Amino acid sequence: MMPVLLWTDALIFMLTAVVIIFVIYARSKPHLRTPWYRVFRGRIAAASVVVLLAFIVVGLLDSLHFRLQLEDNGNSDATHYSVAVLSVLDVMLGPVRTQVEKTYSAPFATHLFARETIEREDGTKLRAYPRLQYGGRHLPASGEGKGRDILQRSLLALVEALLAGTIILYATAALLGRRSGRSSRRMRQLIIARQTMLPWRTIIVTGTFILLLVFLAVNLASAFHVLGTDKVGQDVFYQTLKSIRTGLLIGTLTTLIMLPFAIFMGIVAGYARGWTDDVVQYIYTTLNSIPGVLLIAASILMLQVYIANHPEYFETTVERADIRLLFLCIILGITSWTGLCRLLRGEALKLREAEYIQAATSFGVAHGKIITRHILPNVMHVVLITVVLDFSGLVLAEAVLSYVGVGVDPTMNSWGNMINSARLEMAREPVVWWSLFSAFLFMFVLVLAANLFSDAVRDAFDPRTRER
Repeated sequence: MMPVLLWTDALIFMLTAVVIIFVIYARSKPHLRTPWYRVFRGRIAAASVVVLLAFIVVGLLDSLHFRLQLEDNGNSDATHYSVAVLSVLDVMLGPVRTQVEKTYSAPFATHLFARETIEREDGTKLRAYPRLQYGGRHLPASGEGKGRDILQRSLLALVEALLAGTIILYATAALLGRRSGRSSRRMRQLIIARQTMLPWRTIIVTGTFILLLVFLAVNLASAFHVLGTDKVGQDVFYQTLKSIRTGLLIGTLTTLIMLPFAIFMGIVAGYARGWTDDVVQYIYTTLNSIPGVLLIAASILMLQVYIANHPEYFETTVERADIRLLFLCIILGITSWTGLCRLLRGEALKLREAEYIQAATSFGVAHGKIITRHILPNVMHVVLITVVLDFSGLVLAEAVLSYVGVGVDPTMNSWGNMINSARLEMAREPVVWWSLFSAFLFMFVLVLAANLFSDAVRDAFDPRTRER
């Protein structure tokens, strides 16, 4: 295989490395470790973090791309690779990706969703529901025994999840007991009784539930289309999992692009005041007056023209879709920094009148040191709270933009594209509901977990909340 590093892949791995470095650094600093410890002491926050980590793992697995080597036909010594760019997640999903039906089929169905004219062996024709090629193919032609088979596979997944949860409980108790000097048995009792400093029971229960969903997917998706198939017969469960990476990218990369503009211009405007403040206010007021959808649509159309005129820069369709996704993140970042900038400007205006800032100015401390050592650390709680709250809004923005046709590339899997394609399916009779339901369910779980985590972060980092 030949590894393929997309622009968004490089940014994802860079962001992951920065987060790991920050975690290592924060553990050695009490003033950083204490508020984060306060965040994870809440059971809701701990459960939401486990859910977010599950989404992140799927996104990272889908960011390891490669191209397979083509078979050598003996006519050339050169090595050729397939134009199809795959990921580790594609390999792990295996048959779910390759088992494509003819058209729509409902979740766990053994026959197509619509009737077709079937010609019998004796030459007569019959209007009936054709048998699926892959879904439930291990069952008889009539589909008899499907409920019993689903129940058996679900019970097997439950046993596997309980076994995995027990192993996690014993391993966690052994590790915590070694660190605290207690026996492993005593530590298990404390975890079960919920008498530990961190809510380990909640973390283990949430992790076990996620493992249950994983084992259910492994046992059921190999035999059925768990969430049905779309118009061209592709598995909806596969599309939904592939859309996780797009949602995470929109939420994280856009935030990274937005932060430098908001932090620099907001603090400088509030601290310097005068004409600098007027210029910054003029910039973000002008930017707010431009409809965001129109600006994004114009930028995406310009990029499409550039890609069409320079096809030699993009070898595969995945690379074309990736550069469009990166450009969309850049445009969203440029248009979404104004709100945080306004908040930081107000905080900087208030902080510059504080006594310690006035004392530093009187002693002749440089303005750059005052900003970096006094003002910036005291506004980071506002930055962190705003960033976590904006994540869910950006995930929803991708769905809206893709729905109106100016979001990610139509060839890229995303919840917005799934919702866009499902709008015509809702007009069918009977209704094809599973594509819209799947995109809504996964997007709802991700946004809900992010919002619950952001509430815990706000309560831990906001000084006014701590005082109350």
